[in-house]
Amino acid sequence: MPYTDILYDKTDGVASITLNRPGVLNAFRTQTVLEMTEALEDASNDHTVGAIVITGTGERAFCGGGDIAEMRDLTPETGRLFLRRFADLLWRIREAPVPVIAAVRGYCLGGGNEINLACDMTLAAESAVFGQVGPTVGSAPIFGGSQFLPGIVGEKRAREIILLCQRYPAREAERFGWCNRVVPDAQFEAELRKWTDRILMLSPQALRVSKLSLNYASDWQYGSFNNAIEMLTAVYGTDEFREGMIAFLEKRKPDFGRFRR
Repeated sequence: MPYTDILYDKTDGVASITLNRPGVLNAFRTQTVLEMTEALEDASNDHTVGAIVITGTGERAFCGGGDIAEMRDLTPETGRLFLRRFADLLWRIREAPVPVIAAVRGYCLGGGNEINLACDMTLAAESAVFGQVGPTVGSAPIFGGSQFLPGIVGEKRAREIILLCQRYPAREAERFGWCNRVVPDAQFEAELRKWTDRILMLSPQALRVSKLSLNYASDWQYGSFNNAIEMLTAVYGTDEFREGMIAFLEKRKPDFGRFRR
């Protein structure tokens, strides 16, 4: 597959998958998800790859979430396929036989944060901003946000993040355990290289076994993703969903209050 939405590189044992849609804060659409999945499959099957890095082009965003321009037109039928592909991407990240690092600069929001949550570790620049935004546009973060986030930051904090839809600077996210480490932007690439260099010094089979064991306690949540697909597709195409999506594109506040009248 020729890549249009990502950059993919394999150098010195490290596979880098870079979301390359800076004009929309590296938001993902169907094409992006398909390309990332193919790149992950290639990296996972290449015995010369010892670490995978997922990042975004530029300094403004790691990933701003799903591309509203595509999502606003989703129906239960098209939405089901879109979500199955996204769920498959997240589980391929978890199942990759090598450590996967989310390298976050700028915004890491919505589905972009769910990609981050699926990764093994997160390195953040001081410019990073984390958050879940689903309910602000009529959607819901039920592909990792409601599953993995509570185990990372705690139940009450996860409810705050999801139900209030606020944004959190990198240092605060680090304090929550949401990311592993925050470094000044100028030191970001050097620190990322230290991480990958360290991983490449370690036993590949031991890392693979360790990752499998670490995943065991939360692998049971795979079934909840199938449930999430059906729950979320039920809202696609509804007036409330379209109000959230259209308001975002029109750069105005959505009038969700009318759906409570």
